[in-house]
Amino acid sequence: MTDLIDPGPRASFTDMSTSTKEDWMVIMEQRAELEQSLPERIIEQFEHLRNDYGGFPVDRLEHSIQTATRAERDGRDDQYVLCALLHDIGDPLTPYNHPDVAAAILKPFVSEANHWMVENHGIFQGYYFWHHLGMDRDTRDKFAGHEHYDHCETFCSEYDAPAFDPSYDSNPFEHYLPLIRDVFGTNPRR
Repeated sequence: MTDLIDPGPRASFTDMSTSTKEDWMVIMEQRAELEQSLPERIIEQFEHLRNDYGGFPVDRLEHSIQTATRAERDGRDDQYVLCALLHDIGDPLTPYNHPDVAAAILKPFVSEANHWMVENHGIFQGYYFWHHLGMDRDTRDKFAGHEHYDHCETFCSEYDAPAFDPSYDSNPFEHYLPLIRDVFGTNPRR
C-alpha cells in the first residue's frame, strides 16, 4: 500500500468558472513556493545533460558550460551568458524542438533579442551541419533582414558552434550557480 502524501490545502472548485477568491489565495500561496524553487529545478535539469554525449566530442553539459564560458570571456553580459548556458537545456526532453524549451524558460527573464536568439539558434546552428544531412544549411536565410538576425548568427558562430572542444578550459558549472539563482530567483513581473 502506498503512503498518501498530504497535499495541504487545496481549492474547492471542479470548474474554474466556479472558483472563488479563497480558492485562488490557496493556489497563489503554493505558487509562491513553486516560484521560489525555480532556480533549483533549473539546476537539476542540467544533470540530464551530464554524460549525454549523443555522439558529440563533449557531453551536453560541457557544451552548455563551454558556450557560456566563451560568451563570458568575450565580455557578454550576464543575461547573454545565462542564455548561452541554457540554450540546449531542452535537448534530452524535446530533441525535435529543444530551442523552444530553453526560450520558454528564459522568456520572462531576458530581452526580446536574447529570447529570439535562443528560440532560433537551432536553425542558425544548422548552417554548420545540415548540408551533411541532405538539408538546406541556408534555412536561416528566411530570417534575413530580421532585427535580431546578426545577434543570433554571432551567438552560433562565436559561442555555440565552437563549443565542442574537449581540451577547452571551461569554467566549472558551480561558477554559474549564483547567476542562475539570482536571475530565476526574482519575479520578472514585479
